[in-house]
Amino acid sequence: MRTVLILIVVSAIGLIVGDRVAVVLVQNEIGRKVAAEYDLPHRPDVDIRGFPFLTQAADGNYPEIDIRVGDWTGENISVHDLDVVLTDVSAPLSDVLGNRTSNLVAATATATAVVPYDVVRGFAPSGVESISDSPDGLRVTGTFPVAGMAVPATVFVTVAPTDDGIEVTPVSVQPAIGGPTLSLTMLRRTLTFVVPLQRLPLGARLTAIQPGADGLHATAVAEDVRFADLP
Repeated sequence: MRTVLILIVVSAIGLIVGDRVAVVLVQNEIGRKVAAEYDLPHRPDVDIRGFPFLTQAADGNYPEIDIRVGDWTGENISVHDLDVVLTDVSAPLSDVLGNRTSNLVAATATATAVVPYDVVRGFAPSGVESISDSPDGLRVTGTFPVAGMAVPATVFVTVAPTDDGIEVTPVSVQPAIGGPTLSLTMLRRTLTFVVPLQRLPLGARLTAIQPGADGLHATAVAEDVRFADLP
């Protein structure tokens, strides 16, 4: 009986080790594919959720795969903390065991990233000195033209995803103490601008923008993502 128990334990350990080796190989291959497609300086961290992996591989379906890229530059814009979550992923068992990810298909890909305020300010009109989040909303400070003069003021803005990128629109203005009143209509003509980030990796298009302490938190979603479509 003791020998049988030892064999069972050894077999279980062998299966677990084999499972973990297999998942690491596939995770590395997915990371390599993404790094090559987007010319990343390093391979992103990939986490295939769920255990055991080989059971999922046999079924050809994976509920969730997380891809943590970190810093990424695309469309001439640099972002931080780029993460991509693939859900309801399918791939043939033969491709998985052969470390071939080209036939991998995900029902959805949800990407999140942070666009630093310094990056946002780079696309703002001249006169904008700072952009920051505050309890009253997203705040833009600087000097703005009034009757041919540059007048200091604080402008509160909203951000929203559009087909062209992240649109920044003034919604209220606070002139400097003792300064002249600024027209919100005029500011909307001169201060509305777009950060041309239209999508994140894997074809994910922007769906939501939320201001945060460290920048604009962008969410983008793609459906029916096929790795075979990646060059």
